[in-house]
Amino acid sequence: MASRAFLPQEIIRKKRDGLQLENDEIAFMVRGIADGSISEGQVAAFAMAIFFRGMSMAERVALTLGMRDSGTVLDWSGAGFAGPVIDKHSTGGVGDKVSLLLAPILAACGGFVPMISGRGLGHTGGTLDKLDSIPGYDTAPDVATFRRVVGDAGCAIIGQTADLAPADKRFYGIRDVTATVESIPLITASILSKKLAAGLDALVMDVKFGSGAFVAKQDEAIDLARSIVAVGNGAGMKTAALLTDMNQVLGTTAGNAVEVRESIDALTGAARDPRLIEVTTELCAELLALGGLAKDVEAGRAMVGMALTSGTAAERFAQMVAALGGPSDLMGRPEKYLPAAPVVRAVAPDDAGVVSAIDTRAVGVAVVALGGGRTRADQAVDHAVGLTGIAALGAEVGPDRPLAVVHARDDGAAAAAAAAVRAAMHVGDPPEIGPVVAQRLGPEDAA
Repeated sequence: MASRAFLPQEIIRKKRDGLQLENDEIAFMVRGIADGSISEGQVAAFAMAIFFRGMSMAERVALTLGMRDSGTVLDWSGAGFAGPVIDKHSTGGVGDKVSLLLAPILAACGGFVPMISGRGLGHTGGTLDKLDSIPGYDTAPDVATFRRVVGDAGCAIIGQTADLAPADKRFYGIRDVTATVESIPLITASILSKKLAAGLDALVMDVKFGSGAFVAKQDEAIDLARSIVAVGNGAGMKTAALLTDMNQVLGTTAGNAVEVRESIDALTGAARDPRLIEVTTELCAELLALGGLAKDVEAGRAMVGMALTSGTAAERFAQMVAALGGPSDLMGRPEKYLPAAPVVRAVAPDDAGVVSAIDTRAVGVAVVALGGGRTRADQAVDHAVGLTGIAALGAEVGPDRPLAVVHARDDGAAAAAAAAVRAAMHVGDPPEIGPVVAQRLGPEDAA
C-alpha cells in the first residue's frame, strides 16, 4: 500500500482547529523538523498550535518517540551490565548539584548512569558548567569513551551529542524565539526524547516549584509531573516524578566550582547539608526501586546511606572524573584544582534576626551577574565566582552569621552581588517551611 502524502500546512491547520493528530502525521512533522524540509515558519506555527490547543497523552507519546528516533538511540543491551541503566532529570533550580551526588551514589548501588546533562539556563546553573570547573574533565567525549566510562565507573556525566534527538534541538531553538517554550506537551517531549535516546530502563524526574523554579506554582508543577510520568511510561520507560521545593537554595552554595566543592564535601562526609542530602536520597531511592535494585523505596534509602557512609559513592565519583580526563586526586585535594575567586566578602544582614523569605530566583540572577552564568548563549562562564554559606530559611543571621559569602572577580562585582543578596533575603518572623519533597507520582499514576 502506498504511503500517505502529507502537507505540513494541513497538519498545522488540523491542530490549530483542536483536532487530534495521528501518529504518522506527527512522525511526518518531526522528520521535517529534523531534516529541514519543513520551514522555520511552519515549525513555529506548529508549536503555536500545540501551545494553544494542547496534545492528548497519545499525541505526546508519539511526538516524544518521533523526536527520540530522529537521531541516534543508544543501546546498552550488549554492554554486559550487571544492573539497570537509570538516570534522573531536573527542571532546574538554584544550587541544584544533585546530579553530582546522585550519579556516583547509584553507581555504588549497582546501577549504570549514562547522564546527559545541559548547561545553565536563565537563572539556574548547569551541571556541565559545574563539571567544566574541574581541570581536564571532558564533557564531550566520543561515544566509545562514554560507553567505556559508564561500564567501568558505573556513571558518566557528559553533554548532549549532536546526533542525539536532533529534532528537539531545532524545535527548541524555534520555540525559544517564538514564545512557545512554556507548553507542557512540548516540554515533556523535549525532556523525554533525550532521555529515551540515552537508552534508559528507568527515569525519575525532579520537578521543582517555588520562587527559584521555572514552574513557580505547585499546581502547574504537578501538571508537568503527571505529563512526564504518563508519557515516559507510555513510551516504555519506567518513570516516576518527585515534586521538590525550590523556595530556597538547595545546599549552601550557588556557582560552579563552589558547588563542585560542596558536592565533594557531601560525598566524602566533610559537610552535608540536610536538604540536599534528603532530595538526593529520595531521588536515588526511587530509582533503585524502579530499577529493581531495591525491593522498595525504604530499602533504597538504606542503600544510599551505605553508599555515602562507606565511601564507595565518593570512589565512583573520583573514578568517573579521572576516566574523563580530570585529576585523580581531586577528592583529597579539591582546593588544588578548583578555581578560586580573588575577592571573598561576607554579606551581613541589615538587621539581626531570622531568614523569613528568600527570592531564590534573585539569588540565581546574582550569581549570573557575577559571571557564573550566561546572559548570551556564546558567553564564557567564570567558574570561580558564586556564593557560599548561603543561609537557609529559618536560620538566625547577624554580625556573626552572614546571609552568604560572595566570591567575586573584583570589588565592584562583590558589592553589587552583596546588595542583590540583601535584597533577595528577608529577615523577619520565623517562616513556615514545607517539606522538601512535597509529592510523589509513580508509574501507577500514569493513567
